[in-house]
Amino acid sequence: MWLPNWPISRLQRLGIVTPDKAFATLESRHGVRSLVAVCPRAAAQGLRPDQTLAQARAICPALEVIEADPAADVAALAALARWCERCTPLAAPDPPDGLWLDIAGCAQAFGDETGLAQTLAARLERAGIPCHMSIADSSGAAWALARAATPRGGCTIIPAGMPTAQPIALLPVALLRLEARVLAGLRRVGLKTIGELARQPRGEISARFGPQPMRRLDEAMGSATAAISWPRLPCPWSERRVFAEPIGTPEDLRHGLALLAENLCARLEAAQRGGHGFIASFFRVDAACIQISIATALPVRDARYVTKLLSDKLEMVDPGFGIDAMLLEADPTAPLRPPQMALGAMALGDLATETDGKRLVTTIDQLANRLGAGRLWRDAPQASHVPERAVRRIPPLPAGAPAWLTDPMIDRPVRMLRRPEPIDVIALLPDDPPMQFSWRGAAHRVRAASGPERIAAEWWRRTPDDSRRDSDLLRDYYRLEDSAGARFWVFRAGLAGTPRWFLHGLFG
Repeated sequence: MWLPNWPISRLQRLGIVTPDKAFATLESRHGVRSLVAVCPRAAAQGLRPDQTLAQARAICPALEVIEADPAADVAALAALARWCERCTPLAAPDPPDGLWLDIAGCAQAFGDETGLAQTLAARLERAGIPCHMSIADSSGAAWALARAATPRGGCTIIPAGMPTAQPIALLPVALLRLEARVLAGLRRVGLKTIGELARQPRGEISARFGPQPMRRLDEAMGSATAAISWPRLPCPWSERRVFAEPIGTPEDLRHGLALLAENLCARLEAAQRGGHGFIASFFRVDAACIQISIATALPVRDARYVTKLLSDKLEMVDPGFGIDAMLLEADPTAPLRPPQMALGAMALGDLATETDGKRLVTTIDQLANRLGAGRLWRDAPQASHVPERAVRRIPPLPAGAPAWLTDPMIDRPVRMLRRPEPIDVIALLPDDPPMQFSWRGAAHRVRAASGPERIAAEWWRRTPDDSRRDSDLLRDYYRLEDSAGARFWVFRAGLAGTPRWFLHGLFG
C-alpha cells in the first residue's frame, strides 16, 4: 500500500493543514531551505518537492510552510499499520510512505481480495488518507504497481500464480527501489523500463552496477524473497470480530469483549492451554487503534474472569466516532490441564483451601492490572554472599519458587538499606570495631560489638576495565549495639589506605 503525500495527510488529520490553503513542509539541506512535501493545492500551482523555499515563494507567495518531522511521520505510519491489523495479523510500516500487508488467508472474510482492498481503501478515504494498493505474489511487484499510475484509491491485482513479468515490464526502472547512483547509471545506458533491464545479460549488469539491480529484479519477478521486518509475529491465539455498524457505548464494548473471550477461551480449553496475558485492540473508524492489556499470575482460560479484568480498563478506551472491529489475543500462553481431584478431595477443608487459593490469585491479578505488573512481586533468594545481590524479585505466584534456607549461623538485619550510607567512625586500627559512629547527624556510642565477617565480591563479575584493587572489593561487617539498645550492621570497605565505613542495615 502506497500513501501518496503521507506527511501532508498526517498534518491534515491533525488539523494543522487545511485544504483551502497552499501548504508545504521543508527542511535544511546543506544550508538551503528546500521543500519536502507539498499539498495538492500547492502542487497544482507548480510547486514540487526538492524546490528551494525562495523558488516556491516566487511561484506561490501565499505558501504556508512548516518544519518537516520525519520521526513523527514514521510513528504515525506505525500507528496506521497497527490499525490495519483489523484486516490481517501481519502489517508493517514501509517508511517513508508505505505499508506492507500480508493478506494470505484473510481475503475470505471480505469475500475476495478485491473486497478486502475496496473495504480498506474506502475506510482510509473516509479518514482523509488517500492510498494506492496492489496485490501480487511478490513484494517487489506489489511495491512497484502500487506506486505506478493507478487511479486515486484504486487497486491493481495480479491473480495468484500468474507471472509478474508481463504486468511490470512497462513500468519505469525507478520502481525497483534502486539507489540513486545505480538508477542514474541505468538511465545513462538507455535502460528505462523493467522489461528492458530484464532482457539484458545478468553478468554484464552485475559487473557494471553491482548486485542490487538483479536482486531487486528477482524480487519483483518473484524468483527471490525480500526481507520484511514485521513489528511482531502473528498471534496464534486470537479472535477477531468486525461489526456491521460502529459501536461506542461501554455496554456494547463489554458485550463484544465477552463474545471474543468466550470463543478464545474455548479454543484454549480444547488445546489445554491458558493465557498469561490478554491484549484487546479496538479499531476506530478514523483509522486509530486503541489497546488495553491485562496480565495474570497464573495461566487462565475463564471467559468471565478475562472479561471482568478487561472491562475494568474500558474507561481508557475512547471510542471516538465509533469502533468497527475488535481483536482479542492471548499472549503468552502456557499449558493448563484440568486438575485431577483425588479420592476424598470433596472434604470441606479441601474445598476451603481451593477457594482461598482462587481468591488469592484473583486479588493478585486485580492489584497487578490496577497498579502495573512490574509493581507486584515477591522476594526470592539468590546464590550470592553479597547482601544486595542475595535477594531477587520474582512474580508473586511463580511455579516452583526457590525456598529460603534457614541457617542459624547467619544473622542478617531485618531491614536492609537500599544503598549503604556512609558514616563517620571512631575506631582503632586495623581490625577493631567502631567505638563511636555518626549517622544522619546523630552520634551513637557503641556498647557492644561482634565481628568482623568478611565478604568479598564475586571475582567473575568484574569487568576487564575495572581498575579497583582487590582489597577495595572486600568488606568487613560488624554487628554493633549502641547505648540505647539499637543494633546496626556496618562494614569497613577496603584494606589499603584510609578505610571507608558504611551502614547497611538495622536489626530492629
